[in-house]
Amino acid sequence: MMITRSRLFLIVLLALAGVFTFLKIPLASSQGVTIVAAQVSGALPLEDVQAAVWDEATAVSIPLSAQIVAKPMFAQANVKAVSARALYNDEQIAFLVEWEDETLDDTAVRVQDFSDAVAIQFPLVEGQPFFCMGQQGGNVNIWHWKADWQAAMAAPQDVDTTYPNMYVDMYPFADAEAGAAAPVDSYEDDNYIPALAAGNLFASPTYASPVEDLIAGSFGSLTSQPADMQNVQGYGDYADGKWRVVLKRDLVSPEGDDAHFTTGQVYSLAFAAWDGANEERNGQKSTSQWVSLQLGSAGAVSSNAAPAAPAAPGTTEGSSSGSSGNALEGLPYIFVPMFALFGLVLVIGVGIWLLSKLPDNK
Repeated sequence: MMITRSRLFLIVLLALAGVFTFLKIPLASSQGVTIVAAQVSGALPLEDVQAAVWDEATAVSIPLSAQIVAKPMFAQANVKAVSARALYNDEQIAFLVEWEDETLDDTAVRVQDFSDAVAIQFPLVEGQPFFCMGQQGGNVNIWHWKADWQAAMAAPQDVDTTYPNMYVDMYPFADAEAGAAAPVDSYEDDNYIPALAAGNLFASPTYASPVEDLIAGSFGSLTSQPADMQNVQGYGDYADGKWRVVLKRDLVSPEGDDAHFTTGQVYSLAFAAWDGANEERNGQKSTSQWVSLQLGSAGAVSSNAAPAAPAAPGTTEGSSSGSSGNALEGLPYIFVPMFALFGLVLVIGVGIWLLSKLPDNK
């Protein structure tokens, strides 16, 4: 059977489609979302969410969708998007995250109550591990702000505050006169409160910050860092049906399992949000895909630069502080795609040349 020009053209198209599919090259792409952190000279605001200095940074809208990858799922998560901007100076970096929420939910004492919350996630390896809690060999650092923790810092929340008329015979292991209102730090034997004895931050009598600093490396691996390693500050303000939350930390942390930031780099980050009124908690939440964080001017950082791993102190720039299961390292990963692209161009050239030599089928 004679191969006509039209048939050869179809064969070339099918071959190209196969090559694109094998190399995972999209036929169409869009510009990724990038948060450009603005550099300022003064102190970064924390409790002033309306500070004029936030206008120095451009707010970026980041879409969120319900987490339906692993149980517990929640297909009807309420938060559809957050707005985020970032500032940094010579010592610290701060994020302002805003989202719409019809109700203020800042208590979780009763089993039927859940708190509003927001989190920012940073990979601890080069590249981008799974955006939901990372993966084995691809740990992530999570900054989790909780509305109930902030409310408890202003006024302690406990069963006795929620049910003021409750009655207890006695508390032999606490302040007997205070009864049910006895604070946790008055307990003489912490074996009666094993969560506190185990170092669980949820059992702490007081919180130093409404932000919990965590590490994860796949579903079910979420681990809070010890109390002396909790170094993220935060503050949230609820007004006019909107949360405005600031999360702030030093650019470089003394902890090896923390994200670290350097001017002139592009990093990856992802967001998650919880609406307490919708009974969202744990994995029942809204999440974003990975977006980019750019520190430095556009001239200093290429808009197409690959996200870097937040390097720990004592490591070289761009190296990973954790395991690098998601990193592509070594010369093969440089030359193999190069030769593949060269071969693709060669195939296209030969195909075009053959098309020009074949007769038309009239």
